[in-house]
Amino acid sequence: MWWPANLVQVSLFRALHEKDNRLKGGVTRIHFFICAMICSFAYYILPGYLFPMLTSISWLCWIFPQSVTAQQIGSGLRGLGVGVVGLDWSTISAYLGSPLATPWFAIANVGVGFMLLMYVVTPLAYWFNIYDAKTFPIFSKDLFTSSGEIYNISKIVDSDFHFDLQAYKEYGPLHLSTFMVFSYGIAFAALAATVTHAILFHGKDLWSTLRLQSFGDQKIDVHTRLMRKYRAVPQWWFIIILILTVMVTIAVCEGFNEQVQLRWWGVILSCSLAFFFTLPIGIIKATTNQRPGLNIISEYIFGYISPGRPVANVCFKVYSDVTMSQALTFLQDFKLGHYMKIPPRIMFMTQMAGTIVAAVVYLLTAWWMIESIPDICNTNLLPSSSPWTCPMDQVIYDASVVWGLIGPRRIFGNLGPYYAVNWAFLFGALAPLLPWLLHKLWPAKTWIKYINMPVLIGATGLLPPATAVNFTSWLIVGFVFSFVIYRYRRDWWQRHNYVLSAGLDAGLAFMGVLLYVCLGLENISLNWWGEELDGCPLASCPTAKNVLVKGCLLFT
Repeated sequence: MWWPANLVQVSLFRALHEKDNRLKGGVTRIHFFICAMICSFAYYILPGYLFPMLTSISWLCWIFPQSVTAQQIGSGLRGLGVGVVGLDWSTISAYLGSPLATPWFAIANVGVGFMLLMYVVTPLAYWFNIYDAKTFPIFSKDLFTSSGEIYNISKIVDSDFHFDLQAYKEYGPLHLSTFMVFSYGIAFAALAATVTHAILFHGKDLWSTLRLQSFGDQKIDVHTRLMRKYRAVPQWWFIIILILTVMVTIAVCEGFNEQVQLRWWGVILSCSLAFFFTLPIGIIKATTNQRPGLNIISEYIFGYISPGRPVANVCFKVYSDVTMSQALTFLQDFKLGHYMKIPPRIMFMTQMAGTIVAAVVYLLTAWWMIESIPDICNTNLLPSSSPWTCPMDQVIYDASVVWGLIGPRRIFGNLGPYYAVNWAFLFGALAPLLPWLLHKLWPAKTWIKYINMPVLIGATGLLPPATAVNFTSWLIVGFVFSFVIYRYRRDWWQRHNYVLSAGLDAGLAFMGVLLYVCLGLENISLNWWGEELDGCPLASCPTAKNVLVKGCLLFT
């Protein structure tokens, strides 16, 4: 397990601290990093402020400005993204991470999964009007009524934000876009595939490691041998922190139960869920730089246990998915320290200090932003080019309604219209068997073992809040650097690839902060056609007959 994302930081640290001889006709790695950072810094003013349309260049929409079908196909933000490209590093690396830090086999798996979903499954489902697909946008995270209008959540909740069943029956059932239904199905399948993949492809190694550790006969690599001169972190340090944090969490949930709606047993269950899935998901993250999420399954489980409590559902999801995510980040940081030969106890104390500082800063920053930025996260009032539309938060809110307020039984259970999606669990559990059997039958075909079903299935689970342009741009850059340059310019790739990724990230971050401090705080903006992010206003229109939506054509 090498944790690919760490290689970017290792390369940067080596460039900063090791003496590097300049090659003839070339530059040192630190000079290359500085040049990449400056170029990224200077360039981001274009997509970040002057010309936001560079975020998603959807040329099909320019050619067919009055065609709903063409814009559905060509939109990078609200459609299938055929031919779309984003000339913006923040678009490329926003959801899938840096493509320069992702192995080519993982990029290929993501690409196959994306193309199957976006260019095969979705068009067929929309063409055959599965789940009334044509009544809703072809790609949308919103919630709808049966007539294609946006669902008014306030009509089905009481004053305590609890589910009002009688009001729900009067207003009508909630509907999802067909793409969103498939997105949830993908999340089901990806998690099941992760467990099966870990057992089939890594079960033997995991068992051998545990057995050797038990008898003190573990094989060690060169990094581990060098690290043995430092004192290890005692296990009881971790146990004490675990007990304290769980106790504090339970105290908060019980003390503010009227607000958070989650009881003590929910905290215990969420932590148990995170504990169970950390190992199989960690294997995927450590080898592919992609991470299947726990958010959907945690919402699903708690939605069945305690329906009608959306705030409790969100809290349960956070305590399971974020706990697992932070555990993996903790492990990744320790691996970075392992590579850099940092004493484990110093790493531990640094992580503890960083966690406390980050928690306080995040809370104060979020509080300040909510109080100071007008209409933050309100997409109805914000311009399309605004950076404060909060796509991830919109998805979390909609999920709280689906899983927490109404409950999975009325959406994906025996009382809902999407019951068949539950078969995705079985499909995901069986999917890794195919490459495993093929590898057993033809072991000489080494490429078979690189078919990673959790990544192939699960990467597209980020759609939405991710959009087609995030994937197409990421795949193009990944192909160029991780396949073409790696194959034909190996020396350049080994010397500069990860340093380039670090430089692009650093330049983007500095310019993003500068733009906000100098222009965002003063509400200084431009008003011209380049401000429109996608240029595909008709992509979100339904195509079913007699469905009237504001700003869309009426099909009769």
